[in-house]
Amino acid sequence: MNDQEIEKKMMSIVTEDGSVEEVEVILAFEFKDTKKEYVIYTKNEKDENENITVYVSNVDRSSGEPRLMGVEDEDEWNRVKDVLRELSKSE
Repeated sequence: MNDQEIEKKMMSIVTEDGSVEEVEVILAFEFKDTKKEYVIYTKNEKDENENITVYVSNVDRSSGEPRLMGVEDEDEWNRVKDVLRELSKSE
């Protein structure tokens, strides 16, 4: 077992109301075929079952400044869910 503490990757996000929140990045990845980038992150909130809530966003870099967008396409969302399933198996 490794005794080294894993350093958390944090990022700041600007919410729709303009406030800034610090969130913990769980995973950032890109689908090579579509060149779309995604980030999975958490605010370390727990649901009623004590599971940590995670968020998934598409990273839009078209305006120069990265923006987090929702995942709208159903096929795209199914591919992201496959990544989430694999991630949960490795934990």
